[in-house]
Amino acid sequence: MPARILIVEDEEPLTLLLRYNLESEGYGVESVGRGDEAETRLRESVPDLVILDWMLPGLSGIELCRRLRSRTETQRLPVIMLTARGEETERVRGLATGADDYVVKPFSVPELLARVRALLRRAKPEHVATLLRAGDIALDRETHRVHRSGREVHLGPTEFRLLEFLMQSPGRVFSREQLLDGVWGQDVYIDERTVDVHVGRLRKAINRGRQSDPIRTVRGAGYAFDEMFARAP
Repeated sequence: MPARILIVEDEEPLTLLLRYNLESEGYGVESVGRGDEAETRLRESVPDLVILDWMLPGLSGIELCRRLRSRTETQRLPVIMLTARGEETERVRGLATGADDYVVKPFSVPELLARVRALLRRAKPEHVATLLRAGDIALDRETHRVHRSGREVHLGPTEFRLLEFLMQSPGRVFSREQLLDGVWGQDVYIDERTVDVHVGRLRKAINRGRQSDPIRTVRGAGYAFDEMFARAP
């Protein structure tokens, strides 16, 4: 069963971005835009992790975090706090209130996803797969190694993240813009054709001889990890 994550954020574009990327990782995602609504939701059902904005209408994120830590049911609930406050004293205050991690806006989406995985690995290890397998390809998130048919595939950091991102959602077609947001991060401004260059490098590294290509190009749409390849023994 996938981990359930509650996003408490009043900026709708950011909520949509987080939801999209978290769901792409296979998590179940809910979201609310007010602190008081989040408190009510958390009394009804406790998720596996909360991504919590500091400044919220109704009830501040820091006060909500304080209340969560005072309740037995949510005392150990993993909380990542989002905020535009980057000063050291504010970070200390957020962590002292009970947040497990602290991310300053604007942030890198891949970095946030890595922090989510790290927290879930500690709190709910059964929900985080460290090894992704599809066909004859195995990707190890902990060692950052990739093997195909027993052969180690040497990838650069960007190609590794690209392969990981695609393998998480076999069959799903991602546009170049979506891949830029998911792999490079929303605050990196580079040409969309950069994606083509890295897909080419990834293909060159993982495909040898007559091996089938697991990366499917969808003309006019983008790229996908072939779902038929993923189902192959």
